[in-house]
Amino acid sequence: MHRIARRGIAIAAALTLAAAVAACSDEAPSSDGGTTENVPGVTATEILFGTHMPLTGPAAAGYSKIAPATKAYFDYVNKNGGVHGRQIKYQIEDDAYNPANTQNLVRKLVLEDKVFAILNGLGTPTHTGVLDFLNQQKVPDLFVASGSRSWDQPDKYPGTFGFQPDYTVEGKIMADYVKKNFAGQTVCHFGQDDDFGRDSLAGVEKILGASGVKEKQKYVATNANITPQIQAFKTAGCQVVISGTIPGFTARALGTAAQLAFKPQWVVSSVGADNLTLSGLLGQNKGLLEGLLSVGYLPVSTDDSNPWVQLYKKVNAEHNANAPFDNNIMFGMTVGYLTVQVLQKAGKNLTREKLIEAVQSGGFKNAAAGPYRYSKTDHSGIGGMQMGKISGGAQAAFGPVLETDEADGAVKEYTEKPTTPPGNGVPQA
Repeated sequence: MHRIARRGIAIAAALTLAAAVAACSDEAPSSDGGTTENVPGVTATEILFGTHMPLTGPAAAGYSKIAPATKAYFDYVNKNGGVHGRQIKYQIEDDAYNPANTQNLVRKLVLEDKVFAILNGLGTPTHTGVLDFLNQQKVPDLFVASGSRSWDQPDKYPGTFGFQPDYTVEGKIMADYVKKNFAGQTVCHFGQDDDFGRDSLAGVEKILGASGVKEKQKYVATNANITPQIQAFKTAGCQVVISGTIPGFTARALGTAAQLAFKPQWVVSSVGADNLTLSGLLGQNKGLLEGLLSVGYLPVSTDDSNPWVQLYKKVNAEHNANAPFDNNIMFGMTVGYLTVQVLQKAGKNLTREKLIEAVQSGGFKNAAAGPYRYSKTDHSGIGGMQMGKISGGAQAAFGPVLETDEADGAVKEYTEKPTTPPGNGVPQA
């Protein structure tokens, strides 16, 4: 009898202790029936994101402005109360567009700095090397700043999501325009020697066929001498060159072509066609940009009538030292805006799993011209683009927004218009 009584007292004491431990733990009931967990990079007052960016090195021209623009938008949101009461912090690491640096810095961000997620890491060759690590660590890998199709593998990389249209979509849209407007002309392709260039060429060939691209040349970002490639285009009689190049190599291609008296029509990837960046690289030779064709998926930065440009210019003036405003800043701030939309949707009781679920739920609308395609089975990002041209020193979009897929789907017009930002410039849940 006494033994049973003592056992009952012991059980009661254990239950009381367990209740006390639960009450003092980091995992307590939340107002929505979930739990507030001890999540890396998340406190009651802050959310910490990290990124790798080429602030120096061969890809720094233009691209070094992206992460500071994203941070500036976060600072703007923080000034307006943050997201669910939390301030957004953004830790930016310079990898100089060197894959070895990227791996070291991303490991530091995850293992030492304990970031909540990696956001907008830039570069095909750089980010490819951290895909396995981030997904093994179950760290969300949001909105990679590259159009490689590698980011759209939800079965293999469930935490990774693209942002911009992938390079095959882009290649298809550029080639479709060339096919319709430069019929009968000799078309060639110039691309970076990685997934960027290969995916771009794959898209072009889906429209023109392999035989429709007479000369195909590649470059590596560590070798500035591209004279042999441009000479090969001239020798082949290329009249149109579709180019999958970063800004530094777009400028080098134009400059080298001028030296060789080679004057094709250039049609350039969105990632390498920003007018302000190229003008700075070419200096007194910026007249070489006249007539350059490109594609884009955000409002052109010089369109002051666009409400997104107006918002981002305000943010840029208040939180980014009024940096020279270009399409790279448009890119960075749109990534920031989309991230806030996702955080709003993920809810106050934030976890990495809820963040990924929020992205996959889709339905996002912002400055992007085309649709976001996020779902459980599609992590590819924006699916539409618009042609653009540099004329009289100014860059402007023209024609309809076009959408397609990375497979064999047709290039067709996308008719839904982008939304306008809310009055205070901060998305709401």
